[in-house]
Amino acid sequence: MNNDIYQFSANNNAGEEIQLSTYKNKVMLIVNTASDCGFTPQYEGLQNLYQKHQSQGLEVLAFPCNQFKQQEKGDNEAIKQFCDLRFNIKFPLFSKIDVNGDNTHPLFNFLKSEAPGVLGSKRIKWNFTKFLVNKEGKVIKRYAPTTQPAAIESDIEKLL
Repeated sequence: MNNDIYQFSANNNAGEEIQLSTYKNKVMLIVNTASDCGFTPQYEGLQNLYQKHQSQGLEVLAFPCNQFKQQEKGDNEAIKQFCDLRFNIKFPLFSKIDVNGDNTHPLFNFLKSEAPGVLGSKRIKWNFTKFLVNKEGKVIKRYAPTTQPAAIESDIEKLL
């Protein structure tokens, strides 16, 4: 099995399957998101990073998840409307997934095994956990939900 991210695919918000190899030679920031969370304003910071660095090869990939206190109740269309209206996001929004448990999306199993959390924990603890992936598809680092997107910018710039 490859040990890069390009072996995976995921459905975008419109339900179309997207191969992550589409993002080869790009730096990716992959985030599990939610619309009704204390960290939801981070969408703005993610959009700022995307706007500033997309032309240099940054992709922000948002994966809505309803596993933390049901903070993402809406369907894919409602999530997209919320993101468009509240934050005018331009980065890719994917279909709602699970990031923990029996139905964890294979991409997130891979991310968690490549970049475990504190004390080697594989579980995602909350919404807006972020994973930074380099241009070769290798997972570089995991960031806590409390880490603001702006605090990741220097790490992103090093990889661009």
